[in-house]
Amino acid sequence: MTVLRTSMRNFFAHKGRMALSAVAVLLSVAFVCGTLVFTDTMNTTFDKLFAATSSDVTVSAKSASDTGETTSGNGKPPVMPASVLAEVRAARGVKSAEGAVFSSAVTVVDADKDNLSPSSGAPTIVGSWNANEARTMKITSGAAPKGSGQVMVDEDTADKHHLKLGDEIGVISAVGTHTAKISGIAHFTVTNPGAAIFYLDTRTAQRALVGQTGVYTNVNVTAAAGVADAQLKKNVSAEIGGDYKVQTAKETADANRQDVGDFLNVMKYAMLGFAGIAFLVGIFLIINTFSMLVAQRTREIGLMRAIGSSRKQVNRSVLAEALFLGTAGSVLGVGAGVGIAVGLMKLMGLTGMNLSTDDLTVAWTTPVIGMVLGVVVTVLAAYLPARRAGKVSPMAALRDAGAPADAKAGVVRAVVGLLLTGAGGYGLYLAAEADKASEGSMWLGLGVVLSLLGFVVIGPLLASGVVRVLGAVLLRAFGPVGRMAERNALRNPRRTGATGAALMIGLALVACLSVVGSSMVASASDELDKSVGTDFIIQNDGGQPITQQAVRAVKSTPGLARVTEYRVTEADYTTPDGKTLKKTDITAADPSYATDLRTKTVAGDLKDAYRPDSMSVHEKFAKAHDIHLGSKIKVAFKDGATADLTVRAITSSDVVIDAGSKYISIATLAKYVPAEKMPLDELVFASAKDGQQAAAYKSLKSALHDYPQYTVRDQTDYKQAMKDQIGQMLNLIYGLLALAIIVAVLGVVNTLALSVVERTREIGLMRAIGLSRRQLRRMIRMESVVIALFGALLGLGLGMGWGATAQQLLALEGLKVLDIPWPTIIAVFIGSAFVGLFAALIPAFRAGRMNVLNAIATD
Repeated sequence: MTVLRTSMRNFFAHKGRMALSAVAVLLSVAFVCGTLVFTDTMNTTFDKLFAATSSDVTVSAKSASDTGETTSGNGKPPVMPASVLAEVRAARGVKSAEGAVFSSAVTVVDADKDNLSPSSGAPTIVGSWNANEARTMKITSGAAPKGSGQVMVDEDTADKHHLKLGDEIGVISAVGTHTAKISGIAHFTVTNPGAAIFYLDTRTAQRALVGQTGVYTNVNVTAAAGVADAQLKKNVSAEIGGDYKVQTAKETADANRQDVGDFLNVMKYAMLGFAGIAFLVGIFLIINTFSMLVAQRTREIGLMRAIGSSRKQVNRSVLAEALFLGTAGSVLGVGAGVGIAVGLMKLMGLTGMNLSTDDLTVAWTTPVIGMVLGVVVTVLAAYLPARRAGKVSPMAALRDAGAPADAKAGVVRAVVGLLLTGAGGYGLYLAAEADKASEGSMWLGLGVVLSLLGFVVIGPLLASGVVRVLGAVLLRAFGPVGRMAERNALRNPRRTGATGAALMIGLALVACLSVVGSSMVASASDELDKSVGTDFIIQNDGGQPITQQAVRAVKSTPGLARVTEYRVTEADYTTPDGKTLKKTDITAADPSYATDLRTKTVAGDLKDAYRPDSMSVHEKFAKAHDIHLGSKIKVAFKDGATADLTVRAITSSDVVIDAGSKYISIATLAKYVPAEKMPLDELVFASAKDGQQAAAYKSLKSALHDYPQYTVRDQTDYKQAMKDQIGQMLNLIYGLLALAIIVAVLGVVNTLALSVVERTREIGLMRAIGLSRRQLRRMIRMESVVIALFGALLGLGLGMGWGATAQQLLALEGLKVLDIPWPTIIAVFIGSAFVGLFAALIPAFRAGRMNVLNAIATD
């Protein structure tokens, strides 16, 4: 009990000094708990949606996916004849059955051709209004669609795009564009996670989405009273045979849940990874806090030892303080985590994904995980300071507080740090020299971890040298105040090293990702310049195929020299080595594609691959299956016949664009696949006549005005789109890394605050001999800036090394250009100086307000 009382007394005596460490624990725990609550809530939302929208048994086409999202290569959803509905109704145990048509391979626009699809990436779905949909939708204004001129829209989409009854919209599918006026607006009775839903009557949906009547994409079956779903599935399957997919409500919901769950798991573990980085940074803050508190209480601990306290008791006393700190921070963090989850839900709402707080899910495991993580991390971080406290001798009661660190420990630290850094550098070297990306990535991970640990351990040694250099460059110009700031930063290299290391971790990741992202953009741009010989690329950014009407519009555009169509389908391959490869992609294009994409060949001429009954394969595929020029490959086309194709060219596998593609001509594909089964174009390439690029670009955009689902890009546009896409991903990552950087800033603030307390008497003496308040504040701000810049130098240097090594691995995949984003690196370095200034505001203000006489009298 004596140890506990002592710990509690010390904890509350220094509660102000503990506050920032508690905030670090709070933030880290809150991020973990917020992530878990947010993803659990999303799971709950989707579970309720899938359970509510799944009929007892669903019958669909055999080629449909378990979630019903797959479309065939022609852009239409897989369908089955309407006669199936009568067969299903005849099955035992069926109370009712209803045919439906829906498709997500659509674009919906308003009268001004503006896209009405969600910006969140959620699907746009157009389907037939039926009884199954009425279970989850309530018409709030107008009426259900009747006839080809009417459409109903969900309330969320109507509100977002300011749609009202009578407004005209266009439904664009592979069949063409269908226009209708809004007849009704319906409200979701379950949470809509962001999808845009439009309803037509069944006959209109068949024509607009499939191009023919008398077909359904699925049949929704309701079981009679007392009939289980599994039994109903057996009965229906027995009645209609094995040519269709039959699923129970649970199977449909599970398939949808799996589809969404895969995405949610990636998001959850990515966010937890960033929370782990914040915890790692927080460890340095906690170590620094307790180390400084132990140093400041050296005399007190010495007195405790002198009057009989054992080493174990002193050790346990410090650990007990850490336990109180971890518990307090974790409890607050769990509560804050729920707040973060609600905030994330509101943020998702701004992007169009609506999540109701009614579905807020806090599993019992979430607070347990948060508490355990927060407490364990805090206690482990305090172990070294506690061990150091236990070693304080009773004779320390006769010395001033803040005794110097053990020199032997410093030597051991330097040796260990150098060994770890050297091992990490060697790991990065092996990664850069690897012949295979899979092998190199293992060395890269090892090199990153070891080099990071090495820099953390060797930080105090580096601080002595780097701070002197920074001082000579930045601080000496400020005269005595600058020199004092430099000496204060050098006074305890271990403390400076640990504080800088906290900032180093976050900035190292920022620098690494900046180098990788910039190199990817530069490499892809370089590859475009070298390989792409076309002026314009036409595509749908959501993956929707390009209709033949749109292709005809492109081909009729004046000023174009050539237009190339590009399609992808599946086929089963039987290779010369006797192996059969199921559902393998094959690319069909016009012969002009050999000019549009200057793909390097290692054997033969790529133009020959577009001859009748000919094809190309890439080098790795050829080596794996003993394929040479003239080899025959049996290709069984999806929805078509089987052909014996002759290999006329072998392309290099060392490419970025179309890596791994196997080419045939569209004429060869048309020979073996019926016209009604032919896949539509995924891309269309167009090249202008010499000197007419600008005019052709304008004309092409004008020609596709009535096809707003497609985007026309020249090479400059394409590079910018690629840069924007990677930039958005990096900005998201930087946002998540901001938590770790905030914790690191708290560490700088805490270090300075405790350092000011430690130097109270010294500050009082300096003020007494003439140091002004302004000079004192400037000294503390400069000390903070130099510590922040020290951490930035280490982090940016380390991160650029990691990024350059990662780029060497990307080079094995064809991304061969290393690009260091110097503007970003310089901006981050300068920003670190402002971080240092910001962190010093409160400690400098408090130091300037000290009473001189009281400060001098401080023991």
